[in-house]
Amino acid sequence: MNDRHDTASVPRGPIRRIVIAGGGTAGWMVAACLSKTMGKLLDITLVESEEIGTVGVGEATIPTMFTFHQLLDIDEREFMASTHATFKLGIQFEGWRAPGHRYIHSFGLTGKDHWTAGFQHFWLEGRRRGVAADYGDYCLELRAAQENRFAHLPRNGMNYAFHLDAARYAVFLRRFSERYGVKRVEGRIASVDLTAPDGDIRSLTLDGGRVIEGDLFIDCTGFRALLIGQALKVPYEDWSHWLPCDRALAVQTPCVDDALPYTRSIAHEAGWQWRIPLQHRVGNGLVYSSRFISDEQARATLLSNLQGQPLFEPRPIRFTPGQRTEVWRRNCVAIGLASGFIEPLESTSIHLIQRGVIRLMQTFPAERIAQADIDEYNRQARWEIEHIRDFIVLHYHVTERDDSPFWRHCRTMAIPESLQHRIALFRQSGRVFRAPNELFAENSWIQVMLGQGIVPQQHHAIAQLMNDRELKEFLDRIRADVNRTLAQLPSHQRYVEQYCGSALAPAA
Repeated sequence: MNDRHDTASVPRGPIRRIVIAGGGTAGWMVAACLSKTMGKLLDITLVESEEIGTVGVGEATIPTMFTFHQLLDIDEREFMASTHATFKLGIQFEGWRAPGHRYIHSFGLTGKDHWTAGFQHFWLEGRRRGVAADYGDYCLELRAAQENRFAHLPRNGMNYAFHLDAARYAVFLRRFSERYGVKRVEGRIASVDLTAPDGDIRSLTLDGGRVIEGDLFIDCTGFRALLIGQALKVPYEDWSHWLPCDRALAVQTPCVDDALPYTRSIAHEAGWQWRIPLQHRVGNGLVYSSRFISDEQARATLLSNLQGQPLFEPRPIRFTPGQRTEVWRRNCVAIGLASGFIEPLESTSIHLIQRGVIRLMQTFPAERIAQADIDEYNRQARWEIEHIRDFIVLHYHVTERDDSPFWRHCRTMAIPESLQHRIALFRQSGRVFRAPNELFAENSWIQVMLGQGIVPQQHHAIAQLMNDRELKEFLDRIRADVNRTLAQLPSHQRYVEQYCGSALAPAA
């Protein structure tokens, strides 16, 4: 699985010259983090060409972006105004379990856990006795999403992420990075120059003949993977037997209604549609499987399910879900789409960029690149993306839909053993677990598994210690606390306009 390369024959000195190949969200997130944290020690150059567009499939994020911005001391109001951002409390899945059914995977915690068992066990006992409301009624973020409300709460009492304009975000991070010394070079990469046929990357040669030398190269060239794939020949592991969607169409529409504080994920005959509200427009797209629907049919499906007229022709994107067998080889680290791509569902792409650069910071070479650091980086990267992969596969595989060949395929396809275990554990006992450093916590797995229709056959005996009155009071108290806070929250639209209206934004 890991084609390890011996680096002992390649003498390396101190790592000072960093070359980032490619801009966009990935390149400028890397530049921002490296320059803000270690800019005084490094000479950082980013090479990008205005002639090459970025993919920009997703404009939705998850709460880890909040943490990323805290690490870099980024002002939230300035960021949101500059990127025309809105808040995101979760994702509403429409038609995934069955046509007409919907549920929300929110970012918050649900209920209160006991040290022996999670809240879901007490809720299941309450359902058995007829004293429990819907599972989501015990989660503030989920209820706020349903009511289209939002506000910052004391002590970070509301978990949230953002919907943002990805192109504006790259411009915002470019300005940020250049303040910390990052040098941008305009140009298209013509060749990647190695020290030997099986050696390190020595330099990049641009179309005009300019040569950019470096000690460590970051491949942010997207699906092209010019460095890690084409130059260093790192194989790509195809996961399309678990993840059937391989194409997307993206288009923008004007705002026709108030911005919702959640992403909409709408299942269709052979894939799903996203709807992402920003301050100034709405991002739309259809993710689909070319095995089950033609490009023409997909385009018609998307255009017939828009709110408002498209602002341009839908932009096609082709991808192969999967991961590089190594994301760090020799003196090249692939971050973003060059390292791999699952698909837009659950908005993990920007998170994986963030994790890639933070992991690089944590394993950054003191003097010379060490193979042990490379191996550990690759091990952690694989561990992380495989857990995310399983979570995405869960949405497709656990469904009651059998109304199209696509959904029948998803229901019956083989799935990773790691996911089989999680599903069986929850179905039989109501239990979930979180692996070390795993992105999605227990409550995420519970919300999606319940939402997709898994009903646990039993639950923890600890919940039986309460009598009917005690259990009802316990559940009602949590629900009342949620409703009390919810009633004090303003509408999401009004809060965004007052907090970070895009009229405050500098010119892009």
